Amino acid sequence: MPIALQSYDREVAVRYAHRWAYGRNPAFYDYETIGGDCTNFASQCVYAGSGIMNFTPDFGWYYINGNQKAPAWTGVEYFYRFLTRREQSVGPAAQETSIEEIMPGDVVQLSFDGRKFTHTPVVVSVGRPKNLSNILIAAHSYDSDNRPLSTYSFQKIRFLHIIGVRRPDHMEIL
Repeated sequence: MPIALQSYDREVAVRYAHRWAYGRNPAFYDYETIGGDCTNFASQCVYAGSGIMNFTPDFGWYYINGNQKAPAWTGVEYFYRFLTRREQSVGPAAQETSIEEIMPGDVVQLSFDGRKFTHTPVVVSVGRPKNLSNILIAAHSYDSDNRPLSTYSFQKIRFLHIIGVRRPDHMEIL
């Protein structure tokens, strides 16, 4: 079935991030005490802006309940691999990019030890000039909203720009 790349609603993703940055949406399990909730929160925000999940076992990106979810829904590296996948499967798609291309509704991943990426905040605002002080994020696991990216102490950073949402051609846009 052909897959069409359609727009990602950045405004809805950012509104969701602001709404739940200091709270927990009861529709989703809170993983804070069992490894952290940051990528679960980022997935919720991206889902709010995309309106579609990918229910492919093992390699998809979906949430049914706290025990039935894809590894990509809550795992930092799995989330990265799903968003940047090359195959034309259903769901949001991203590309790793430079700070100049980052926009509200995109995500950032941080490595605190320089080896493994372990944190996924959501970009809620980008000011000029584009630098770490002017990029504001929302996150869980140290809940934050409108927090400057420059306030994190990290060894590596990667910027993931959502390029769109792949949907089957016959589906209506949500």
